[in-house]
Amino acid sequence: MHTLIFQNVNRGFSVSENSVSAGQSFADRLQSYQQRIEQSMDAGLPPGDAAPPPLHQAMRYAVLNGGKRIRPLFCYATAEALGVDLAMVDAPAACIEMIHAFSLVHDDLPAMDDDDLRRGKPTAHIAFGEAVAILAGDALQMQAFHMITRSPALDGKPGLQVALIDLIAEAAGSHGMTGGQAIDLAAEGNTLSQSELETMFAKKTGCLIRASILSACLCAGVDEKTMQDYDRYARDIGLAFQIKDDVLDEEGDTAVIGKPQGSDRAHGKATYPSLFGMDKAKDRCEELYQQALAVLDRQGESADGLRWLSQYVIKRDF
Repeated sequence: MHTLIFQNVNRGFSVSENSVSAGQSFADRLQSYQQRIEQSMDAGLPPGDAAPPPLHQAMRYAVLNGGKRIRPLFCYATAEALGVDLAMVDAPAACIEMIHAFSLVHDDLPAMDDDDLRRGKPTAHIAFGEAVAILAGDALQMQAFHMITRSPALDGKPGLQVALIDLIAEAAGSHGMTGGQAIDLAAEGNTLSQSELETMFAKKTGCLIRASILSACLCAGVDEKTMQDYDRYARDIGLAFQIKDDVLDEEGDTAVIGKPQGSDRAHGKATYPSLFGMDKAKDRCEELYQQALAVLDRQGESADGLRWLSQYVIKRDF
């Protein structure tokens, strides 16, 4: 990550406290945050009847499809911990979730994972055809950054906008998510070391989770030490999240996880259980989870939302 990211690019901008009701847990706010990001993305996407309709309908289908919105939730939980006005993080949260959605559209294509089911529904290329699905993914990647450049809450904060775009673009590019997916494809049917596998996971899945968390840090203008703490937390929880995905691919219920059980194994994917066994996968996931919680201990009670969210994603069955 460039040094610029660690500077107080928004020095002088106001950071307001969130209106969180006393005694209310993050679990109580979960649905409202999911609704908040849905509304933000709905408003940021072109209408389905705007020309060309098939493309815009496919874009909306890929994004507004009932996802759990884990990445935006990390962004909002970090904003809570740092006392950031939620309006400041709406745009980066939506940007990252749109990029995640575009990556799933392309990941599901016949040339890659050739999946027919995503979140319990037909994948975009099944619903709209391969050509439209490819174009929808392309368009979503570009549309995502409009969320930041056109955000009223970020208007007049060009330094922050540039820093957010730089962070998210790096997380999504060849050194991040896209690079991780390339490694994943090349690793099919091959044996990776633990270090190689975790490097792939950190890029493929961890980078966007990290960007979600650090986006809120940028909006708060935190000092370098605090940024490093949240960076460490993000890396641990992001890696644990992907290992949990691997475990669920083997043990999860198709109706709950939204894709066929054992699909990674069927495609010859390099996963923790396939390479090192289920017990080691679960042990490593728990180890990373505890490391992440230990980092949050330094943040005090303000990070309770992140603690709850960490448990939610690592102990999940979806």
